[in-house]
Amino acid sequence: MAKFIYKMQNILDIKNKLETQEKTAFAIALQKLRTEEERLERIDNEILGYEELIRQQSDGSINIREWKRCNEALEYKKEERKNQIQQIKLAQKNVDIARGRLNKVMVERKTQEVLKEKAFQEFVHEINESEKKEVDELVSFTYNDSEGR
Repeated sequence: MAKFIYKMQNILDIKNKLETQEKTAFAIALQKLRTEEERLERIDNEILGYEELIRQQSDGSINIREWKRCNEALEYKKEERKNQIQQIKLAQKNVDIARGRLNKVMVERKTQEVLKEKAFQEFVHEINESEKKEVDELVSFTYNDSEGR
């Protein structure tokens, strides 16, 4: 039996490699987003800690120097939180871009796989037709040969 050879197999292989690369890029972008979100969570916890320190100091005897230090640290952390939110938005944008590229490459790969499947079906159909033709010729030859005797 004849062997099926897909003429555009090299293109399909390239599409598979591109998909793997885009999956890796997407995973890296997603990990960066998770890291930025964790950093924001740590900042939020630090803000809560400073707010609690300020509350504790206002309940007892007030140490002005410590209270001022906590307020300055709290303001700094709030500013850091704003910056971190921007970093998260940027990381989310990068994830969305990577997801879009990954989807595009996946569609291209799937298209090539569909084309390969269609080519294989056509190959099978041609083989079946060829076999039918051979059988018909054999039957015709056998029939004509037996009539001639």
